[in-house]
Amino acid sequence: MAERLRLTITHLYPELMNVYGDRGNILALARRCEWRGIEVREEAATLGDRLNPGALDLVFFGGGQDREQEVVAPDLQVTKAEALREAAEAGVTMLLVCGGYQLLGKFFRTHTGTEIPGVGVLDAWTIAGPRRLIGNVVVRCDWDPQRRTLVGFENHSGQTFLGPACQPLGSVLVGGGNNGTDGQEGAIYRNVFGCYLHGSLLPKNPWFADELLRRALARRYGPEVTLAPLDDRLEVQAHDAVARRARQLRRVRSGAW
Repeated sequence: MAERLRLTITHLYPELMNVYGDRGNILALARRCEWRGIEVREEAATLGDRLNPGALDLVFFGGGQDREQEVVAPDLQVTKAEALREAAEAGVTMLLVCGGYQLLGKFFRTHTGTEIPGVGVLDAWTIAGPRRLIGNVVVRCDWDPQRRTLVGFENHSGQTFLGPACQPLGSVLVGGGNNGTDGQEGAIYRNVFGCYLHGSLLPKNPWFADELLRRALARRYGPEVTLAPLDDRLEVQAHDAVARRARQLRRVRSGAW
């Protein structure tokens, strides 16, 4: 009898860093596992909790306002930073959204000039900008063999810039992306994915949810692990509706895709 696959999803600071439906990403991952008979355990890691890097399978870190980041950052440095860096180097899969993305970079400099230290998993840094980037985003993932797209919703004034150790999650077709100027969105380092895509991201992008699951399971059970296909017609319709709406708005504003 084949071994039943098991996966632990660790949610960092769920009561503090969880805006714009970010918890929906946890629900999507768990449901896509359950539909395939994969046993899922969800665990929260909040203030004061330490992490065992060897026990991590998939880590999620959502978004929050500046004040929440200022609360979380000291605890992150003391109780979790070393374990997260070790886990990232060992290939643990992570999804970081907005504030979580910023805090796993090098630093975030706020509008007041306060510099919130980051964990340094990502070769990226964020500086508060003069305007907010708000609206639907469409991103083409050039690292994906099929160059598929992601859709989401951004709402941030932080401008994030990547160093040479990261590659972008994708090229922005619609929206502001990392900083509104370089045409890039998000960051990838090993199996760590950072982005500004709220919404929540994974229910409308099932292929990306499965990519995260595949990487997490392959690390635990070996590269021969495969995911049974699911009927994603509704999810794809949701993705296409967001992309179509974004494309229409882009045409109205600039006359081009």
